[in-house]
Amino acid sequence: MARHTSAPSPPARSQHLPFHHPVRFPAAALLLVAGIAHIPITPGHLEEAPYIGILFIALTVVCFALALMLLRHDTALVWAAVLAVTVAAVLAYLVSRMTALPQIADDVGNWTEPLGLASITSEFLAAALAAAALASRDRR
Repeated sequence: MARHTSAPSPPARSQHLPFHHPVRFPAAALLLVAGIAHIPITPGHLEEAPYIGILFIALTVVCFALALMLLRHDTALVWAAVLAVTVAAVLAYLVSRMTALPQIADDVGNWTEPLGLASITSEFLAAALAAAALASRDRR
């Protein structure tokens, strides 16, 4: 009796292969804007609320590193990190504007601070581009 076998399915695209997605350039630029927007306000936050200043330093470094990684090797893992970091940053901004955090209660309701608007806009757009890049990879 002949046995029917189907051809093996092609291997799934590795999480480590670069996409070379065209939105990696604007996404990297948005990450640079997000990082740069935090630099001028970091010293004040290090004095007023050191934990926020340290988080701003970490966010800036991570944004710069992710921008570089997107340009050099935009893998699914890098895109997922961009999505996670930028969504976390947007959520942190929203929480800081709606809830009095320790040592920085004066940020509540301060929705129109220019650097805040620059950072949340760039982070939101970078998250949208990361989600789009990941979704387009899944459709391939």
